[in-house]
Amino acid sequence: MNRIKVMVNGLPGNMASNVAKRALKDDRFELIPQSLTGPEITETETTIDSTVFTLIQPQDRNQAITAIKENSSPFISVDYALPAAVNDNAEFYCTHNLPFVMGTTGGDRTLLTNTVTASSICAVIAPNMAKQIVGFQAMMEYAARTFPNLFEGYTLEIKESHQKGKADTSGTAKAMVGYFNSLGIPFAANDIIMERNPKVQQDAWGIPAEFLSGHGWHTYTLISKDKTVRFEFTHNVNGRDVYALGTLDAILFLDKKVQAGVKGKVFTMIDVLKGV
Repeated sequence: MNRIKVMVNGLPGNMASNVAKRALKDDRFELIPQSLTGPEITETETTIDSTVFTLIQPQDRNQAITAIKENSSPFISVDYALPAAVNDNAEFYCTHNLPFVMGTTGGDRTLLTNTVTASSICAVIAPNMAKQIVGFQAMMEYAARTFPNLFEGYTLEIKESHQKGKADTSGTAKAMVGYFNSLGIPFAANDIIMERNPKVQQDAWGIPAEFLSGHGWHTYTLISKDKTVRFEFTHNVNGRDVYALGTLDAILFLDKKVQAGVKGKVFTMIDVLKGV
């Protein structure tokens, strides 16, 4: 079996580092020892499990990618950069014909999709790479489509907690808003309660201290108009391994699509789960 070449971008960020660490230990992948990084990074190198990765600044990326492509067989890019870089990075990948997996949230998501569909590449783009959570979302989507207005008259509270460094509201929580709207509950994304204070997370939420720097806790609470009925859905993730493992699955899926010659197509983690 030929190993899939992968370039993980966003190092030395936590999510990118976790994906790289997992891929280094997986015989199905071969990592390119270079990573596109952001202007806020001052280091020129980072080391993961004894492998040294050269960090490439935005002003150097065109020249660097050209050189990498000249000296490498085709590869898949993985993007875990900052939300502000989402659209610019996607444009870069499309311009250089680099199929990519993007787990970064934020940016203009419509523009993101349109950029890929107008290009000659395909990509897996998902605000959440955890397969089990994506499966839960699929169940919610089915309920919203099959039982519209099921919770009409109910009130909704959405609370999400992530590490202090996560700048934007959870993409998963935002996606859930749409399902609850279809189920009959008026609710806006800016109504989501977002917690980033480590002290509150530990004292009020009960999040273990060792996971304050990397977690994703979500709770969706629905209460009937007369307060006699309460539904609560919770998914709490400690650490980042579940997202990294899902990302590797997305790479495997995308590689098959690339080999099949698919172009101008955006896939989701639902597609990855289905394997279609």
